[in-house]
Amino acid sequence: MHNSEVICVIPARLKSTRLAEKLLRKIGNKPLIQWVYENAKRAKTLSRVMIACDDILIKDCVTRFGGDAILTKVDHQSGTERIAEVAEKYECDIVVNVQGDEPMMHPSTIDSVVRALQVDPSCLMSTAYILKNDPAEFKNPNAVKLTKTKDGWALYFSRAPIPHDRDGKLGSYCKHLGIYGYRRDFLLKFPKLPSSQLEQREKLEQLKAIENGFKIKVVETAYDSIGVDTEEDFLQVEKILMQPNESRGIHA
Repeated sequence: MHNSEVICVIPARLKSTRLAEKLLRKIGNKPLIQWVYENAKRAKTLSRVMIACDDILIKDCVTRFGGDAILTKVDHQSGTERIAEVAEKYECDIVVNVQGDEPMMHPSTIDSVVRALQVDPSCLMSTAYILKNDPAEFKNPNAVKLTKTKDGWALYFSRAPIPHDRDGKLGSYCKHLGIYGYRRDFLLKFPKLPSSQLEQREKLEQLKAIENGFKIKVVETAYDSIGVDTEEDFLQVEKILMQPNESRGIHA
């Protein structure tokens, strides 16, 4: 494994469609975006953690809790475009995208995604999954599932229950987590790749990479994460984060 400059950029958009201004909502005495930032800061492989925001309200919030924030253009179509704007301005080897609504992303998961890129020079993009056995979540379109090769490359990501088990005996599945690692050069190219039919149908941007012929390394983690998309998600995450550290698997 070689040393490399690794930055984490957390895309943060104020006007979320399903849960208004969710990143500023407080859990305990901290806004949601602070939980995300502080978890990322605990990862061992990162040289710097920044929040890429589209509104001065988020930037001011981050400044108040002592975080590192940068204002980006307001018209980006995705979080990937937002972090690519930041990556253009900084010399680094690897860029990690921890989504701004993932306050439970474990530091060791971030490190695993980075190391997948560090140990394999051919790897351009990486992400994480956890092996689950939850029939309700398996059918939930908000929980993205993935299938993979035996050596850990993604075959497909879907909101549908995959793989389908014709005999009804499937006990486990791979739940995708909201984190990506990129080689900087590939990240700068990624937003410019042609949009794909699979991406548009599933509303999953990572499918654009696969449909354009690029491989995504997937690494297993023992720590689940819940993206906050709805009020129900927020209340579930709030309940977990208000538990003692040892109960929820997050570092103190």
